[in-house]
Amino acid sequence: MPSFEATEVAALAEAAKHELRKRMRALRTARLRLEPQRAAHADEMFQVLSDPAIYTYENAPPTSLQALRERYGRLESRRSGDGSQLWLNWVLRVPAHGLIGYVQASVLPGGRASIGYELASTHWGRGYAQEAVGAMLDELARRYGVRGVSAVLKRPNERSRRLLERLGFMMAPSEAHGPAGAEPDELLMHRSLGVDGRGADGPSSAATNPPPAQETT
Repeated sequence: MPSFEATEVAALAEAAKHELRKRMRALRTARLRLEPQRAAHADEMFQVLSDPAIYTYENAPPTSLQALRERYGRLESRRSGDGSQLWLNWVLRVPAHGLIGYVQASVLPGGRASIGYELASTHWGRGYAQEAVGAMLDELARRYGVRGVSAVLKRPNERSRRLLERLGFMMAPSEAHGPAGAEPDELLMHRSLGVDGRGADGPSSAATNPPPAQETT
């Protein structure tokens, strides 16, 4: 039988986890709903992530539905193992069509973040990625105090590079590439954010629309 102390620690851990979950909000754009990722999304996302087209340049599909459920469950902590980073993941829902992909951010100390994103290939070329990443950037700036964002991509991935350029990202200087940045076959791109989600040097295409509607979940 667990001791009182162990039970109390477990209760506090669960309460802390609940508070972290509350910090993430569902976001709405003109065409999308960005939902804080849960283990319950795994079944539908398994189909999205089984699309071979999205692994042309890197990564691999989940090995099984159960593995994805377990991974999503772990990610509900919203923090890295050492607690130094916030791990924020949103799945992307198109009303009447279901889930189509995800956006994610690792929020680092000092107002920095790195981002990633993935959409099923059947939804490429419709502006969904720009809409979703732009909403996430607004949220990172307004709610999490992020002022600098980076993204790493494979050099041949022209589609991703063009997306980031439309969102106001620029190529990082060559000295930023290396052990702490990008590998030789990768590109590192950066963007500064203002307090309102706009670029530090003025508005970019990611911030020309009003901020997305938000719901606490």
